[in-house]
Amino acid sequence: MGLFSKVTKGAVGKKAIDEGRKPENQRKIKGLVAKARGRGTKPTR
Repeated sequence: MGLFSKVTKGAVGKKAIDEGRKPENQRKIKGLVAKARGRGTKPTR
């Protein structure tokens, strides 16, 4: 079962990297990161 899990995780990781290289997806990722940074989370105590 562990081998199958590692192979699956590797395949998912490769797919994510391949998709992240596409220019249209890079624009989406940059927009999401900018949006997340703009929210400004309050520190919790």
